[in-house]
Amino acid sequence: MALFTTILWDVDNTLLDFQLSQRYALEKAFEANHLMVNEAIQSRYDEINHAYWKRFELGEVTKEELLKGRFLTLFDAFGIQNVDLPEFMRVYQTELGNVFFYLDDSIHLCEHLKGRVNQYVITNGVTATQKNKLKLSGLWDCMQEIFVSEDAGIQKPYPGFFEYCLGKITEKNKEKILVIGDSLSSDIKGAVLSGLKSCWYNPKGEENTTEYIPDFEIRNLWDVLKILAEE
Repeated sequence: MALFTTILWDVDNTLLDFQLSQRYALEKAFEANHLMVNEAIQSRYDEINHAYWKRFELGEVTKEELLKGRFLTLFDAFGIQNVDLPEFMRVYQTELGNVFFYLDDSIHLCEHLKGRVNQYVITNGVTATQKNKLKLSGLWDCMQEIFVSEDAGIQKPYPGFFEYCLGKITEKNKEKILVIGDSLSSDIKGAVLSGLKSCWYNPKGEENTTEYIPDFEIRNLWDVLKILAEE
């Protein structure tokens, strides 16, 4: 009998490569506004965006402040002026949902697990963007349901988000539910605080310097089969 019946998957930088999608979307947004984007801008945006999402996880900024502030901070850093911010944001968000890149052939892993375990998505991303990306990638068809913080009214890592998910999934035994994600501050922390089992997807072998200890750690997504006691 399988150790777990249910997986709660993170999306960005777990099932899909967010960095590649982000670079593509930012380039398209700059092009639409007749601006040039270079490696320095891409790199700085990655830092700014990452910092804003961390602040969002901590409840220091709202989703709206995040979505606007990251670009305003970027434009200020490079002296970029006269940008139609609403249009820039629209293009960026649209393009972010129009492209996807699998990590570790995640689509075939999720297809393999379909029918063997119940699979759900848990994400803090923008609802329309995430759903479109999941549908285009085929991952949507592998999942029982998609849980987005916008719809829940609270984000990972807060226990309220996971309580929202638990209220909608079939499995009620927390010991049978496994949260899998790359973020120690969002996925793993949220699982620990909610009394759920967790698996840290850590492809680069980074050191865990937080107080939140995952139950499992994997370098490749397919290693989850060992955890699920599958051959």
